[in-house]
Order: sequence, then structure tokens, then C-alpha cells
Amino acid sequence: MTQAHTNSASPGSSGSRNIGGLGRLIGVGLLLAGVVLLALGAYLGPYTYATSTPGKLTVETCTVDYKHRSTSSSSSRKRTKTKWCYGTFTATDGSVKDLNAELRSDSLHQRGEVIDAFKTGETSYQQDSGWVGSIALGCAWWFGALIPLALGLLCTTTGFAFGGASDFNRAKRAMAPGLLSTVYTLIAVGIVGVALSFLVMFFV
Repeated sequence: MTQAHTNSASPGSSGSRNIGGLGRLIGVGLLLAGVVLLALGAYLGPYTYATSTPGKLTVETCTVDYKHRSTSSSSSRKRTKTKWCYGTFTATDGSVKDLNAELRSDSLHQRGEVIDAFKTGETSYQQDSGWVGSIALGCAWWFGALIPLALGLLCTTTGFAFGGASDFNRAKRAMAPGLLSTVYTLIAVGIVGVALSFLVMFFV
């Protein structure tokens, strides 16, 4: 009787260890993803703005680029549009003058209008929304990083592998006091922070 009981319990124990190992592996991946998002936020936001060349783009013409892509239904196609403006970019310090500059615009401008812009690469330009806009962009990435970091913390400490309600209940029993509240708080702050960052970017 004792031997039979031991054999029947062994597979369950092995399965639990396998799930826990998978969960911790997933957790490490999520933590790495969070770190990458933090680095991207710093690079695409403040760093890019600080190392760019500010100037003005004198508009020659603006166009709308329409693209169609299929949705889940083969008969349904969604159309997206992107506004582009072309003209002459002149750096504020006079170091750069590009007669064939182009940038993605938030609106269609008339010929001769001047747009605040900055040069980020050999042929890359962006509209200049100032330090506020660049910091808001960085914050959007940083707040977004809190979500995978929170989930990565949950997975690495408990072995949670997104295996449904039973897996989550098992993870809850393995949690240190206050860990679940920390995870929920980080996710909530991340979602609210991303929303507020995009709101700031929209209005600047």
C-alpha cells in the first residue's frame, strides 16, 4: 500500500517541478524584455533628442501615404494613412542643409510653411516636440517595461508559467507576503503611465 502511494505521487511531483522550471525560464525572458524596453526608452527618447541636430524644415509639399492590410477576415481590409512632408532642412547652427528632407508629419502643411524638426540620422528627420515630447516618449517605454518586469518577478519567484487558474493558485501559495500586491501595483502603474505618456505626446 505504501509503495503504491509513493509511485502515484511521484509523477505529480515531477510535473510540478517541470512547470516551475518552465515558469522561471519564462520569468527570466520577461525580465530581459523589461530591461530591453528600459534601454529603448532611454535611446529613443532623451538620448536621441540630445544627440540630434535641431533645425527647420521648409515645406515644399506634403502627401498622404495610404496602406491596406488584411484583417482576420480575408474579405476585410483596413486602411491606414501616414502624412509625409518634403522640403529643405536647415540646421539651426547652419551645419546641415538638406534639399531633399522628408519627415512624418502630424498634419498636412502648405508649401512654404516652416516646421520645427531635428535630424536623427544620415537621412532621418523627426518633428521637434522639444524635451517634453522626448521625455514623454522615453517614459512611455519605461512605464511599459514595468509590465514584463512585474510578470518576470512573479514567474521567477514562484515558477508561474501562465498555465491557467490552477497554476496561478499554486503560484499564489508559493508567494512571499506582499509579492502579489507588488506585482499588481507595478502592472497598474505601467498601464496608467503609458496612457499618460501618450497623452502628453499627443498634446505637445
